[in-house]
Amino acid sequence: MPLSRRDFLERSAALAAAGFVPRLPDDFGQELGQTVASAAPSAGFRGRPLVVSSSNGIKGVKVAYDKMLTGEDPLDAAIAGVNLVELDPTDQSVGLGGLPNEEGVVQLDASCMHGPTRRAGSVAAIEGIATPSLVAKAVMDYTDHIMLVGAGATKFAKAMGFKEQNLLTEQSRQDWMRWKSRLNANDAWLNHDEDIKIKFTTGTINMNAVNGAGNIGSVTTTSGMAWKVPGRIGDSPVIGAGQYCDNLVGAAGSTGRGEANIKTCASFLIVEFMRQGLGPQEACLKTLERVVAMTEARLMGPNGRPKFDLEFYALTKDGRFGGATLYSGGKFAVCDEKGARLEQAAYLFAR
Repeated sequence: MPLSRRDFLERSAALAAAGFVPRLPDDFGQELGQTVASAAPSAGFRGRPLVVSSSNGIKGVKVAYDKMLTGEDPLDAAIAGVNLVELDPTDQSVGLGGLPNEEGVVQLDASCMHGPTRRAGSVAAIEGIATPSLVAKAVMDYTDHIMLVGAGATKFAKAMGFKEQNLLTEQSRQDWMRWKSRLNANDAWLNHDEDIKIKFTTGTINMNAVNGAGNIGSVTTTSGMAWKVPGRIGDSPVIGAGQYCDNLVGAAGSTGRGEANIKTCASFLIVEFMRQGLGPQEACLKTLERVVAMTEARLMGPNGRPKFDLEFYALTKDGRFGGATLYSGGKFAVCDEKGARLEQAAYLFAR
């Protein structure tokens, strides 16, 4: 919700008491909480509103698109779109109900960027807060930092008024227990392979939005790799890896194996390829080629192809979009004047 000047001062006092130094927004005289667009595109620019997301954002892209049509900032709109997934306990790759780490603790990551003001925010390994995307935006809006992690991120979120809750749903707890039962005979867990199906996900949601004025926002949020080593950070909270946007060019983001993405700074690279003139789909495919070239031998199959998958999503300032995956069969969500739908992603390798 928008914050008044008084609300901002009260929250600033809470932040100071918690040891954080708040920063003033770009225009302290305006209503706070909604992102201020201080670097508007050139006069007379006309684009088309567009939202692109990973496939699990099929409902969220419509929410984000509709909000932009009412004048809402593209980053605020995109975050509202991913909030649907973060708060959905049946989606076990993001937010509430996300699959936990090896100790049964749900640790979340998120990052966001705002094209017009060239600002960014990020949180990693945060616990007990269902909407890390909003905490990442609060880091962007109210501190002089970009990334907060672990206990510090949680402390900041509570100082900002976010409520702690148990993020481990009963379904995710049961899945964690099944995984634990398969670890090792020496762990004293009974092994019933025929009865147990183990879930695993590197799932995430990335969402990128551009409005008719050409202003761009991007956000990525995740519960990370299932059963990860506590404290493991993937690409989602890393600016330039999990997502990246440049208001002069476009935005890109990813889902899939975060470690492979971090090594290539892939979202940044996609935007740079688009700056050089490639279309969104071509930029995604060219970046996937870089990912393959940077893949360690232990992660390559006998056919010379990666043993993992990685998916990219991108849009341009003027409303073009594209998506690509390492392997065929991938889809991504889009919403524009034609409505919300799933589009087939381009790919490097056939399954």
